[in-house]
Amino acid sequence: MSGDPVVVEYDGPLAVVTLNHPPHNLFDKSVMTGYGAALDTLKSDLPRGVLFRAEGAIVSGGVDVSAFDGLTPAEGAGLFEQLLSITHRVEALPVPTVFAAHSLCLTAAFELSLACDIILATPSARFGLVETVVGLTPAMGGTQRIAERAGPGRARELVMTAELFDAVTLERWNVVNRVLAEEEFDATARAFAMRLANGPTLAHAATKTIVRAFLNGGVVEADAAVPTVAGALFETEDLRAAVTSFLEEGPGKATYKGR
Repeated sequence: MSGDPVVVEYDGPLAVVTLNHPPHNLFDKSVMTGYGAALDTLKSDLPRGVLFRAEGAIVSGGVDVSAFDGLTPAEGAGLFEQLLSITHRVEALPVPTVFAAHSLCLTAAFELSLACDIILATPSARFGLVETVVGLTPAMGGTQRIAERAGPGRARELVMTAELFDAVTLERWNVVNRVLAEEEFDATARAFAMRLANGPTLAHAATKTIVRAFLNGGVVEADAAVPTVAGALFETEDLRAAVTSFLEEGPGKATYKGR
């Protein structure tokens, strides 16, 4: 429905998941439920790539603090389990995932971006894990995923200072992948995500599996995964057609079906 705070639209092979919950795109119960429903949609009708984006002047002001009011420790744990389930489900998608940040991106939205494969941002985008202002620590996986991308020292710095960090700085720290021009950012981000969606879906899934193996067990575990994970691609129509077209017509002629 058009009034839903989180909407999924399909553009050919690309699914676009849009947060539109004015005025500040806060993560309240409706948004958390909306992302759960969006992920249900993606699971039942799997695209070849997903772009996460937001409407409005800011990406998100973070979690609606009223959701924390009066919670017991057990209820707080339940809330954080719900938030973490969104992170885990995004990470488990077997297709490329891209997050586009055009402006301020705080707490839960920042953590959602860290669950994606690639983060794109404008130079004016600002990111923050600012939970310490209400006596919390990030609970949607942000701390450990900053540590994964930028190291534990940077993770402690972002969380403990509760400062805002610009996209250029976070690109230098390997948190943001690319900083793109403000002009036509949305179109550029969509084109980038579409290019990945038009690629070899099963090969992209294999890449994600190998990277995850590295994160879990280093180079040794990733090397152990390669023969099985990459070897299985020789059964795919994508690889067979691409190799044939390369040999017959040269590079740049492959057409991927992704299934």
